[in-house]
Amino acid sequence: MNKVSLIIPVYNESSHLLKFLRLIDALKLQIDKQLVIVDDFSTDNSKEIIDNFEFKSEVVVICQDKNYGKGAAIRKGIESATGDIIGVQDADFEYETEDITRLIQPILDDKADAVYGSRFKKSNPQVFRTFHYLVNRVLTIYSNFCSGLYLTDMETCYKFFPAKVIKNIKLESNRFGFEPEVTAKLARLKVRVYELPISYYPRTYFEGKKITWKDGAAAIRHVTHYNFFIKTKDCIKDEMPKEFIPTDRNLL
Repeated sequence: MNKVSLIIPVYNESSHLLKFLRLIDALKLQIDKQLVIVDDFSTDNSKEIIDNFEFKSEVVVICQDKNYGKGAAIRKGIESATGDIIGVQDADFEYETEDITRLIQPILDDKADAVYGSRFKKSNPQVFRTFHYLVNRVLTIYSNFCSGLYLTDMETCYKFFPAKVIKNIKLESNRFGFEPEVTAKLARLKVRVYELPISYYPRTYFEGKKITWKDGAAAIRHVTHYNFFIKTKDCIKDEMPKEFIPTDRNLL
């Protein structure tokens, strides 16, 4: 494996986007990186900032023709990514980009087929917002109960996969349903899932946070639907490597 693709959904991030692009463009990893930036029909000057930025990294810029949502942007990015490893990076400073080096290493070492970066696996000096902390914990517990995976942070942004896995999972959620959907569908496969601690610096709505209680309620529906109301064969594409497909007919 010699390249990681970072899928970066962007929607109205102009207040800090230039600073973020400088940070992510300068990031050094143990393998080459590709930035796949998906502007989800921003109504501020985010697109102009992206177009005028002089990237030193390999970059693909995709512009949606209307605002479809974060999940749709991630799907579009996965389609265009050419890296051997594919992960998601929000266009803000909630996550410590230096953590990416640790998160992709288990995949490089062939010890994991998915790596989740957990905000709750170690103590963090940053104080969490009570509402969002409780919502994340409840959603993760419910997801664990339904999927059979034991995670501490299902809703984390930092998720990394070998391209041969994530490109062959059928995804359909448009907004913030990507997290419970991909987790439920991973749980149906013969994959090794790692979870490693990461740093986290939550932003407020005043700083541009977009997820709301409505997305939390929708996540409950997503967890229920994708764990109980679809079959494994409907979750994967024909190109999914056989090593990841369960052989138990009851699971199909």
